Amino acid sequence: MKRSDYISWDEYFMGVAMLSGLRSKDPSSQVGACIVSEENKILSMGYNGLPIGCHDDDFPWAREGEFLQTKYPYVTHSELNAILNFRGGTLEGAKIYVSLFPCNECAKAIIQSGIRHIIYDCDKYADTDGVIASKRMCDAAGVKYTRYQRTGRRIELEL
Repeated sequence: MKRSDYISWDEYFMGVAMLSGLRSKDPSSQVGACIVSEENKILSMGYNGLPIGCHDDDFPWAREGEFLQTKYPYVTHSELNAILNFRGGTLEGAKIYVSLFPCNECAKAIIQSGIRHIIYDCDKYADTDGVIASKRMCDAAGVKYTRYQRTGRRIELEL
């Protein structure tokens, strides 16, 4: 008889997204993304970080201060990284699992790439203009977004 306590697809892919986020060097936000085909195959992953070739120690990680002395002009968000990391084929009809609801810039990239469904865990910036704009664009473009339903299951990995 097969096991009955295996994790669901949503648990699996959100787990991959959250694990990806742990690669981020950002001291305040570790966000991960996992793009999945309609056949439940992982197509790409990403986390928030600096572009390839930009050393993590040479750029600021501050959230406050003069714009060029903060992380904001330099960090690529997890969703955009996952889209840019994808090599070949199409993302048309795919789903993206993200640990944080996408900002308006990532929402544009998600929509343009053909991803049709966002499954997100946290929506702590729901009242900000950026996320309000994200949801407005997703609604207009027919991109579905669903909050991940936590199961309360604790999964630990010892590496």
